[in-house]
Amino acid sequence: MNAIEDKTVAEVVSENIKTAHIFKKHGIDFCCGGGISIKKACEKQEVDYKLIEEELLNVDADVSRAYDYNNWNLDFLIDHIINVHHTYVEESIPLIIQYSDRVAKVHGHHYTEVVEINRLFKEVAGELAAHLQKEEIILFPYIKKLLAMQKEGVKTTPPPFGSVNNPIQMMETEHEDAGDIFKQIALLSNNYTPPEGACNTFKALYSKLQEFEDDLHRHIHLENNILHPKALDLEASLA
Repeated sequence: MNAIEDKTVAEVVSENIKTAHIFKKHGIDFCCGGGISIKKACEKQEVDYKLIEEELLNVDADVSRAYDYNNWNLDFLIDHIINVHHTYVEESIPLIIQYSDRVAKVHGHHYTEVVEINRLFKEVAGELAAHLQKEEIILFPYIKKLLAMQKEGVKTTPPPFGSVNNPIQMMETEHEDAGDIFKQIALLSNNYTPPEGACNTFKALYSKLQEFEDDLHRHIHLENNILHPKALDLEASLA
C-alpha cells in the first residue's frame, strides 16, 4: 500500500477492508464521507497523518508465530492470555457494536439477518465481559497461587470454591456458549460474506466479526487445551 497520501479514504478501504478499523478507531468516516484524501481526513479530525500512515502500512503485518505455548510457564501463559486475548476482546467489542448498530439501522429492513447478528453479538459481548472478569479475579490468581506454593514446596489448602476444577468447568461451559453464538452469527452472515454491493461499513462489520471469532478460537484453545489441564495437574500434585 504505497503512495497513500493522496488516495481517498474510500479507495484505501476498498483495497483492504481491514483498514476500515484504523479509520474508525481515529474517528475518520470511511463510508459516506470517505471521498476525501487521507491527508485531508486527518486534518479534518486533527489526527497525526504519520501515525495513520504507519498503521495503514502495517495493517497486514503478520505477527503470528509458531509459539511453543505448551512449554511456557503457566504464569507467563496467563499473562499472555490477558495481555493479548483479553485486551483484544475489550478493545474490539465497542468497535463491533458501533459497526453492528449502524448496519442494523441502515440495512436491517432489507437484510434482516443483520438485526439478529446485532442482538447475538451484544449477547455474547456481555457474557464475555463477565467471563473475563471471573478469569482475572478468581481462576487466574488461584493458578498463580498454586505456582507459588509449588515453588515454596508447601501443600495447598482447598480454596473457597473447593477445587480449581469448579471454575474451570464453569469457564469451559461459557467458552462453549460463546462458540455456539458465533456459529449462529457465521451461519446468518453466510460465513462473513457481505452481500454484493454492500457498503464499506457492512464489509467492515463482517471482517471484524470473523477476526473476532478467529481470535476467540485461539484464546479458548490456550485455556481449554493447555492452561486448564496443567492447572488441574498442578493442584493434584500439591494436594
